[in-house]
Amino acid sequence: MSQMNRRRALQLLAALGTTGLAAGCGSGTDTADETKPGSPIKIGLIVPGSGPNKVIGDEITNGFQLFLALNDGQLGGHPVTVVTAEEGDTAKTGQAAVDQLLKEGVLALTGVVSSVVMTGIRDAVEQARVPLIGSNASPISLQSVVYIWRTSYVLNEPGVALGQYLRQTLDDSSRIAVFGTQGQSSRDVIDGLRNGYEQGGRRLTEEPIFTPDYPSPGKTAYSGPIAKALGRRPDAVFCHYTGVQAVQFIKQLYAQGYRGPIYAPGFLTEGTVLSQLDDGERGEERALIQKYGIETALNYSADLNNTANRVFASAYRKAHNASPSTFAMASYDAAQVLDKAIRLVGGNPTPQQVNLALGKIGQIDSPRGAWQFNQPRTPQQKWYLRKVQLDGQLLSNIVISELATLG
Repeated sequence: MSQMNRRRALQLLAALGTTGLAAGCGSGTDTADETKPGSPIKIGLIVPGSGPNKVIGDEITNGFQLFLALNDGQLGGHPVTVVTAEEGDTAKTGQAAVDQLLKEGVLALTGVVSSVVMTGIRDAVEQARVPLIGSNASPISLQSVVYIWRTSYVLNEPGVALGQYLRQTLDDSSRIAVFGTQGQSSRDVIDGLRNGYEQGGRRLTEEPIFTPDYPSPGKTAYSGPIAKALGRRPDAVFCHYTGVQAVQFIKQLYAQGYRGPIYAPGFLTEGTVLSQLDDGERGEERALIQKYGIETALNYSADLNNTANRVFASAYRKAHNASPSTFAMASYDAAQVLDKAIRLVGGNPTPQQVNLALGKIGQIDSPRGAWQFNQPRTPQQKWYLRKVQLDGQLLSNIVISELATLG
């Protein structure tokens, strides 16, 4: 268990040198001299502290803590203690995390990286009547919930956005090789691809290839499936991988001789993936990426030009010496919606009051652009087409255009 109290938030704020930015976050929080803080509250943060999803968990933690740092360590005028519980990667470990945080008396829950965990804790959260603002995992099957909200996306949405784009971009005779990991997340993404692409007589002619969900894939882990797919001479590749899996898949795809475009949900190139692929000015992988292209669909890019993102991305870079990812952004927004809901309740908020208030907060001025909750408690938001290009000397995700508004 770890905690972040108000003192830590203020220390980070001072380190950032962002006193002026705090007002720009739009929380409406007055200074401590002008308004007496409300009663202290606890927020439970469920994230993995180890394993392949730890990097996403770290970014979720960073995003939530950054909002607190820029807002005097408060949500809705109440000093906050963040209590962290280990997510693990199963329904059982997720349940243990929820049980631990409920015993701590948290006002709300947030986080959750794994779709398996999110599905596994659904009933426990609903029965406890404590709101969960999920900032990553969002399987299609998570429906008819009252206390579970999500600031990320539904997993079929990036597939839908890219499917519509590929239907307009590729010739109707094009063959698309489709890859993903075994498990529901990739199936959700690929179902979305079908929904977006298979219109007007179009069909995905190639059956998807599902590879094991390797926690740490070796240098030949994907060679066999890739060779099989390339034997059919695809015109394009669509894939769903993240983190170290994404790095190894792209490396092995090029090593097996593929020379064509790659399309994917933006998770493929989020976080440290591009820095691990970027082998310098004379490197073969950099040259192949620049020549043949990697295009992704995502609800966020660190280069979006809006006021909320300039504040967020600048503060994040100062704090962590890295550009923010969609995972950090969604967690920052989770803190922002809690701030708004708790402020609406005022006084001594209860979990049930906060849950009701979440449905009344309206539009969010987010780094991704304005969005709002829809009836299923997920964002109605824009999706962007991003292309991997050089930004100075480094490979970066650069927004090319808007793809769709979904949700």
